[in-house]
Amino acid sequence: VQLQASGGGLVQAGGSLRLSCAASGRTFSKNVMGWFRQAPGKEREFVAAINWSGGSTNYADSVKGRFTISRDNAKNTVYLQMNRLKVEDTAVYYCAADRRFYRAVVAATATPDFDFWGQGTLVTVSS
Repeated sequence: VQLQASGGGLVQAGGSLRLSCAASGRTFSKNVMGWFRQAPGKEREFVAAINWSGGSTNYADSVKGRFTISRDNAKNTVYLQMNRLKVEDTAVYYCAADRRFYRAVVAATATPDFDFWGQGTLVTVSS
């Protein structure tokens, strides 16, 4: 099983980026998927999660209203649209998947709630 994150890069504050996470090796169409981030010297933190159907989402307060998580189960891919980026959004962004089926999205907000992890993609926001 592999989760391949892409789409990171350097952007000015106020700009936008769209991250993608393509899964291979198994389907995650019945599973919660999420995004986390880790800034230098800080712990990995929850950013957003989406339930199996895409009908329910959950966001960290720090990104609510600016970031949007979505998924395409036909492509086994989850996305994170990031708008109005801030310098403090600079981090390595990781996608993750829960192994449990049909879990409520609000129950998956911490790293132990996820079982599969991608390699991370770096997002750098300059002032």
